[in-house]
Amino acid sequence: MNPNFWRDRKVFITGHTGFKGSWLSLWLQRLSAQVVGYSLPPPTDPSLFEVADVASGMVSITGDVRDYDHLRECLAEHEPEIIFHLAAQSVVRESYEQPIETYSTNVMGTVNLLEATRQLPGRTVLVNVTSDKCYENREWIWGYRESDRLGGHDPYSNSKACAELVTQSFRDSFFAATAAEARGKLIATARAGNVIGGGDWTRDQLIPDTMTAFHEGRSVVLRNPQAVRPWQFVLDCLGGYMTLAEKLSLEGDDYTGA
Repeated sequence: MNPNFWRDRKVFITGHTGFKGSWLSLWLQRLSAQVVGYSLPPPTDPSLFEVADVASGMVSITGDVRDYDHLRECLAEHEPEIIFHLAAQSVVRESYEQPIETYSTNVMGTVNLLEATRQLPGRTVLVNVTSDKCYENREWIWGYRESDRLGGHDPYSNSKACAELVTQSFRDSFFAATAAEARGKLIATARAGNVIGGGDWTRDQLIPDTMTAFHEGRSVVLRNPQAVRPWQFVLDCLGGYMTLAEKLSLEGDDYTGA
C-alpha cells in the first residue's frame, strides 16, 4: 500500500461508527484522506468511535443504508472516488434474534449502495466487505477459496452470501469490463475472517466476552469450545481492504470480483 495514494483522496465509508469502520476512519485520517462516513449511531456502549473521537477528523453522517434516498443524496453530494461498504448487522447470534433486520441491512443495504453508486458520475471504486462465513460450511480442516460454493445456514452467513450474489449481479449487469470502462465503476468483495483488536466491545464475540468476564471476575464461557477459527488483527484486515481499493483504482478490472 502506498500512503501517498490516499492523500486528499475522497473516501466514503458506510458503517464508520463500528469497530472496523472506526479504525479504518482513523487510518485514512492519518493518511490525510478526505473521509466521509455514513452510519447508524455506534452499535456498542462504550464504543471505539466515541472513545477515540473519530468524528472530529471527518464528515460523519447519521444514516441507514436501508434508506435509499438519503444514501443516494449523500453519495451525490460528496462524489467519492473510493467507497468502503462496511455497514452490516454482523453478529451471528443476533441474526437469529433479528433475521428481518439482518437481511434488510445486509442484502437490501448492499442493493441500495450499489444502485446509488451506479448513479454517480465519473470513476468510482467500491470495496464491499462481506465475510468468510459466506461459504457453504463443509467442515473442512483447510481454509476456503474465493471459488468455493457460497452458502451459510444461519441468517447472518446466508445474508452475506446473498450480498455476494447481489454484488456479482450488479457487476455483471452494469459494471462488466466494457461497461466499467465506459462508466468507471470498479467493484470487488473482500471476505475477511474473525478480526481482533483494541476497542471492540461487540457482544457475543469471543475476545470481548472473555475480557469482560475477566474484568467482572466471572468465569469465561466458551459456547463452541471445539470450534477452530481463523483470526486476524484488525489493521492487517483493513490494510488488505485499502490495498485492494488502491489496486482497483490503479490497475482496474484485473482486481474486480471476489
